Amino acid sequence: MAKMTNEKRNIICALIAGVLAISLFYGYHYITHYSKQGSGHAKVGFIYDGDASTPYSANFIKAANRVKNELGDKTEIVERHNVPYEQADQVLKELADSGCDIIFTNSYGYGEAAKKMAEKYPDIEFCEATCDNANSEPKLSNYHTFMGEIYQARYVSGIVAGAKLNEMIKNEIISKDEAKVGFVAAFPVAEVISGYTAFLMGVRSQCPDAVMTVRYINTWNNYALERDVAQQLIDDGCVIISHHSNTIGSAIACEEAHKNDKAVYHIGYNQDMMNIAPTASLTSCRIDWSAYIVSAVEAVIEKEKIESRVEGKVNGYDTSGGFKEGWVKIFAVNNASAAEGSKELVSDAIKEMSSGNIHVFKGDYIGVDPNDPSDTYDLNKEYIENEGSSAPTFHYVLKDIITVAE
Repeated sequence: MAKMTNEKRNIICALIAGVLAISLFYGYHYITHYSKQGSGHAKVGFIYDGDASTPYSANFIKAANRVKNELGDKTEIVERHNVPYEQADQVLKELADSGCDIIFTNSYGYGEAAKKMAEKYPDIEFCEATCDNANSEPKLSNYHTFMGEIYQARYVSGIVAGAKLNEMIKNEIISKDEAKVGFVAAFPVAEVISGYTAFLMGVRSQCPDAVMTVRYINTWNNYALERDVAQQLIDDGCVIISHHSNTIGSAIACEEAHKNDKAVYHIGYNQDMMNIAPTASLTSCRIDWSAYIVSAVEAVIEKEKIESRVEGKVNGYDTSGGFKEGWVKIFAVNNASAAEGSKELVSDAIKEMSSGNIHVFKGDYIGVDPNDPSDTYDLNKEYIENEGSSAPTFHYVLKDIITVAE
């Protein structure tokens, strides 16, 4: 009986030791992870589909640097660059298991994986840029989407382009019939179509005769292809080129055209192009992602709800903002190339846009869904972009003034 009692005692002691070990492990995890959250510190993870050499990812890296500069030792920043979409699960898990309190992903392609990971890690905040799935089921209080209302900045940059067309017509460099704009577009999706339509509406607010040719490259990042397609647009007679693609290829093509005595100008996206295209660049526009990201990190540090901390338009777990909220920006206007008075036009347009006095998607136009010709929209009834989603939804190609080249 004594031997049996000792065996039982040993078993009980082993069980107690096991329970204590497990309790210590999870207790340590709780203390190291949650004691930081809401007590002056946050570990912040970033996942990028590119790196500082690609303008799109560079904008997110700027936001991460702003977190470092403004919040200092309140944060620990962990960044992962050039992460393929198919590896998102693995990298998200790595950051989650490393103790991140909040994780940002910078591309639509990460959306599905980020939301799945948010479900597995309910105590970590996941913030996905450009995606549209935060308010779809299952709705998760720790999964958020966000994007700047870039159509506003596209429109204002279009005003600069339109003023330049007017100047070229006045100086007899081109005729009214040659007021042709080219656009290098990644994919025929709403984000891209909304952007180039808003840009053209800005152009037409100054130069009503302007028309546009769009060429799709079916990729976000391909410098050589973007440059080649921009050159095709120039060869087709386009005198101003803009783009929704992630390299400087189209700007370089325009600068090279000037070296060959062709008057071709450029409106950039994501970064200031004046250093690389000093003659061709008129201005550029971008989303300032830090407007959301810094506030979201502050919310985690203070243990607040992200949507209550961020200055923007909140719809469930999805947030957006435009000029008024500081989410979109226009870079400096190039004095050497832009038409006289362009700075004033930009300043006035931003004020009017912020006051709600500019109606971008409105006019005597018919738009057609490129994937379904039976789906049309008459813009005599204004289309309100970003009304229910931070991700753009306008997906209609305007008849007669936009030509999609094969």
